[in-house]
Amino acid sequence: MIHPWHDVTPGIDGASPLPRHFKAIIEIPKNSNNKYELDKGTGMLRLDRVLSSAVYYPANYGFIPQTLAEDHDPLDVLVFCTEEIPPMTLCEARAVGMMTMIDHGEPDHKIISVLMADPVYSEFQKSSDFPKHLLKMLKRFFLDYKTLEGKEVEVDDILPAEAADAIIEDCLARYSQGRRTGGIKGLIN
Repeated sequence: MIHPWHDVTPGIDGASPLPRHFKAIIEIPKNSNNKYELDKGTGMLRLDRVLSSAVYYPANYGFIPQTLAEDHDPLDVLVFCTEEIPPMTLCEARAVGMMTMIDHGEPDHKIISVLMADPVYSEFQKSSDFPKHLLKMLKRFFLDYKTLEGKEVEVDDILPAEAADAIIEDCLARYSQGRRTGGIKGLIN
């Protein structure tokens, strides 16, 4: 069985190189209030919880394969497109920005991207191309969705794609280092 985190390469054949263009694996379709997470050991999706707030994911949510973020998970990515993308779907995305959430005192970066094959969102080159209200909704979602669980988070301003590039490169390098040293869950040693 293929493990989506470890066995899918993040680069896209024939596209501009990483980090701006990459493959993403969707865990949560937009408009869902179920929080699915990759089970790192098995590679399957696990239902983590049903959101306890009256909110829903404003974009398709997943991760970039073969990355390791500071929170020891694959790097989070929001993939904006006109449709809901089913869980465990592999898609091609382009980074247009980045948002950092502070969760339990630790940075939790969210790469903001667009689906390259979407006729509407593929035209957006940077996060400032988005309607301002859409980005306000995105920030508000991450501020609110843990509130009824009694958890507090901070959400920083949305940064340009160049900031996303640096984080993606860092997470690719961290994954590579962890893979070489056997420090990543789900790999057969």
